[in-house]
Amino acid sequence: MDSSTAETREVWLRGPLPDIPPLLQPIAHALMQAREEVVTLMRNFPEEKLWERPAGVASVGFHLQHLTGVLDRLFTYARGEALSLEQITSLAGEGKEDQTTNTAQELVRRFDTQVDKAITQLRMTAELTLTEVRGVGRASIPSTVIGLLTHSAEHTMRHIGQLSVTVRVITF
Repeated sequence: MDSSTAETREVWLRGPLPDIPPLLQPIAHALMQAREEVVTLMRNFPEEKLWERPAGVASVGFHLQHLTGVLDRLFTYARGEALSLEQITSLAGEGKEDQTTNTAQELVRRFDTQVDKAITQLRMTAELTLTEVRGVGRASIPSTVIGLLTHSAEHTMRHIGQLSVTVRVITF
């Protein structure tokens, strides 16, 4: 018998999330798991190492910016909208230390806020729309609502893995 409490289990093992359509539960679980992992990884992270690039890999600052930006962009496409000028400008600034004065905890807070927005959008997404075609990027490359939402979770978790390794290397 598993002696762990619901609070210590990974998010997907804690049960269904209220008001999230059943087909979107795995996406919500992954995003919420990502949020918890970011908070844990960034606890007591040394501010002066935010933009360090060990062995030339992407910095912790980049990953935190990118996690937020990708969620914003993919969920925008899932709504059938084009990116705003603000989103395009933000994309161009990802990973550029000289274009941001954000602290590590501010970047964590922005990711947390973006996850909240994503969860809200998942709650409002009707399952009947999941196979609807949505264009991605300037070329409007065809995807679907479910494709974009699934990729948002997959891409987020991929960067969480990279962030985890970079944080451990930098703070070892």
